[in-house]
Amino acid sequence: MRIVDLTAELNLREVDDLLAAGDVEQSVEAAVSEILKDIRNRGDVAICEFTKRFDAFDLTPDMMRVAPEHIEKYAGDADDELVDIVRHAAQNIRDFHEQQTEESWEYYAGDGIRLGLRRTPIASVGIYIPGGKASYPSSVLMNAIPAQVAGVERIVVATPPRSLEENPLVAAALKLLGVNEVYRIGGAQAIGALAYGTATVPRVQKIVGPGNPYVQSAKRQVFGIVDIDMLAGPSEVAVVADETCDPAWIAADLLAQAEHDEMAGAWLITWSREVAASVFDEVQAQLELLDRSAIARTAIINNGITFLVASEDDAIDLVNHIAPEHVEVLMAEPEHVSDKIENAGAVFIGRYAPTAVGDYFAGPSHVLPTNRTARFFSPLGVADFLKRTNLIRYSGRGIERFGDMIEKFALAEGLTGHARSITIRRHKA
Repeated sequence: MRIVDLTAELNLREVDDLLAAGDVEQSVEAAVSEILKDIRNRGDVAICEFTKRFDAFDLTPDMMRVAPEHIEKYAGDADDELVDIVRHAAQNIRDFHEQQTEESWEYYAGDGIRLGLRRTPIASVGIYIPGGKASYPSSVLMNAIPAQVAGVERIVVATPPRSLEENPLVAAALKLLGVNEVYRIGGAQAIGALAYGTATVPRVQKIVGPGNPYVQSAKRQVFGIVDIDMLAGPSEVAVVADETCDPAWIAADLLAQAEHDEMAGAWLITWSREVAASVFDEVQAQLELLDRSAIARTAIINNGITFLVASEDDAIDLVNHIAPEHVEVLMAEPEHVSDKIENAGAVFIGRYAPTAVGDYFAGPSHVLPTNRTARFFSPLGVADFLKRTNLIRYSGRGIERFGDMIEKFALAEGLTGHARSITIRRHKA
């Protein structure tokens, strides 16, 4: 884990160079483009061929949709205690997102004019749930529950062909939420099926959910045909810590993110050299305790950085500049730092709030902006599954009062047809 000393100067350009994300490999973009083109042209046949090639699974169109009774069967293999935990987490997530609901509204603007905003749910949403080393029942909860709270009628899940058999808890989460339109399709081909539709898979209007670079590239390329949540990169955490926090706790939190992916970012920000040194030693010791130590070690070596800063104010400025997915403020009195953090996907406040509580249980969705996009993106929530429609009710009195100004505005832009549509009403009025 590298130590970068910024105590003499908070050199943000140096920070940018250290954290510069590489461009998506052109080979990935090109390969995904060909997959999407083939699915658009050949539908189910192409999906089955790609599933054979990438997942070594002989898929046929009649096997694509997982029958509800099969979901229930797979769910039956899940551990009862874990199912109860998933149920409790689901309730916490639902309670939190129900606080996000907003009503449509109108107001009276005088002269018979009423203006407003109507909120209606998106009709259909596709959720991608990865398989393999990233098969997470928590992703089912965090993506589907906000959509349900928003009122989305059709929620579709696509997941690699062996996911439910290999991870019954994913099936249990689907059963718990009543999500029963599930397709055993993975990778970029799943995104293509959801975006374009096939004879077997009806298209959706929005696609959400995590995935590898091929999945993210596919989401990028179908955006505009459908909406997407965001382009999620590798997981990342910035831990702001003072001398009062146990270095073992700090190291454990850094490694919790590092074990996600070899490309995960794990950053410690502190003004204490003693904390920096102790955390470095703890990281090395705790790496040996992890089942996914090889993944975490690679992430720590390549992307683990301790930033030594001069003060708490510099720590705040650095966090807001980095705009991390997760920020932990592990301090005895964290509020005066956490209150000033504006650019972060989620802020975890106090020594007893590690990122894991948000990943699984607290309630806010763990679908968060990465790659420093928290400067302008927000966590997934109920609003992401709602459309906004402007409402404009005008009257004869309104046209009489404001028509001349509207005509002149239109003529200033050279749009005589726009102006005439007002003129013809003014004469009638």
